[in-house]
Amino acid sequence: MQNETIVVIDFGGQYNQLIARRVREANVYCEVVPYSKPIDDIKSLDPKGIIFTGGPNSVFDEKAPKPDLEVFNLGVPVLGICYGAQLMSMALGGVVHHADTREYGVTDIELDVDTALFKGMQAKNRCLMSHTDKVAELPEGFRIVATTSDCPMAAFENTEKKFYGVQFHPEVNHTPFGKDMIKNFLYDVCGVTGDWTMSDYAKNYIEYAKNKIGDKKALCALSGGVDSSVAAVLLYKAIGKNLTCIFVDHGLLRKDEGDQVEEVFTKQFDINLIRVNCGDVFLAKLKGVTDPETKRKIIGEEFIRVFEKEAKKIGTVDYLVQGTIYPDVIESGTGDAAVIKSHHNVGGLPDYVDFKEIIEPLRNLFKDEVRQLGTELGIPENLVWRQPFPGPGLAIRCIGEITEPRLEILKEADAIFRDEIAKAGLDREINQYFAVITDMRSVGVMGDERTYDYTVALRGVTTTDFMTGEWARIPYDVLDTVSKRIVNEVPHVNRIVYDITSKPPATIEWE
Repeated sequence: MQNETIVVIDFGGQYNQLIARRVREANVYCEVVPYSKPIDDIKSLDPKGIIFTGGPNSVFDEKAPKPDLEVFNLGVPVLGICYGAQLMSMALGGVVHHADTREYGVTDIELDVDTALFKGMQAKNRCLMSHTDKVAELPEGFRIVATTSDCPMAAFENTEKKFYGVQFHPEVNHTPFGKDMIKNFLYDVCGVTGDWTMSDYAKNYIEYAKNKIGDKKALCALSGGVDSSVAAVLLYKAIGKNLTCIFVDHGLLRKDEGDQVEEVFTKQFDINLIRVNCGDVFLAKLKGVTDPETKRKIIGEEFIRVFEKEAKKIGTVDYLVQGTIYPDVIESGTGDAAVIKSHHNVGGLPDYVDFKEIIEPLRNLFKDEVRQLGTELGIPENLVWRQPFPGPGLAIRCIGEITEPRLEILKEADAIFRDEIAKAGLDREINQYFAVITDMRSVGVMGDERTYDYTVALRGVTTTDFMTGEWARIPYDVLDTVSKRIVNEVPHVNRIVYDITSKPPATIEWE
């Protein structure tokens, strides 16, 4: 079944994934494509509408990204956001100037609520602005539908051609009416019905995989994380015992996590699971290593060696299953856009397993959609909604050398922190939270004795895209309970600190 599709044309803005997620949240399928994508390829997607994203460039830059202008002749609605709005205006005969007053941050805005874009909203509102250029003269056939004190053409429309431009960012939480505005564009302007749900996706993919794989064999590298777990269960629903999962337990998972994963996969779903317990091997390889990048390299290489050894015992398989998700694809570069990071699941086929084809059942899904899909498949909530977890595991939350005693301290402290956050009902509000064992020891007093023990740091972050994030304002009483429990229940810890640094300038992880 072909879903209704919105095409999001990417001009390199920081919120571009968020635009796509807002469309998906409205139950409409969308694809993010580079601005350089050939017009025939865009036509082949049969879009119901097109969204131009923002971007870091000025439309006056010599190398400013520009799409094939034939996009305006496809006969489908177009919404331009920030840079995208300026680009649309200039391309259609309008005039753009460098703004006398740059607008950054939350701004008061007056909306024309009689237009389809702002139907059902309050006329006096607020939005997030972030621009140095602005539209000075509208193209023929356009009219103004929103203004601010410094931006008289904050939004404009051509209802005949169904072209819309907004200078602000509707996709961010700082624009409170933004989600509804995007829905209005999708449903009232583009005329979608909203046929994108994870329930339908599961049914359709299972049917697709049955037909594609048939009675052939598939192999999945199971890390125990959400993505690989959901990918594995989805394939199991399609091909049953023809799927084998290799679970490499490197001993760097959270407390009891390996056992929980094994129980779900073998008892609830009866999946062929090979669990390789090799924590001692990884610890030996990491002995004396303190540099975080060296840790990552060692863990990644050893994971491959272990997986390869077990895979060779199975022999030739037809398909290798990977848990690649859509942000991995986008972040690995779209066209000339800057590469944020390269992902091991994207861009090339691994050469260490004898297989015929790679299969990525989650390649078109965002993280929140993966979690929804997992719920649809019947995976327990505690597994589906687990915290994001880095591939190297607790190794990069153990500052300095990784030893078994320090790893045990970290596992226990982290378990207490997660337990108290859940008890406080904050586990869905804080997007990522975890403990870190530092390499710092300090003097303390416990009972009548002097101690010289480790400092444990706690980290909590709220974010929409994990590219930026605010430190979580966890209530003091919760932090107090966590601190007391860790110090009282975990040996060799006498000090707890809470990280109140946002991203940027910090990263979410410590290493």
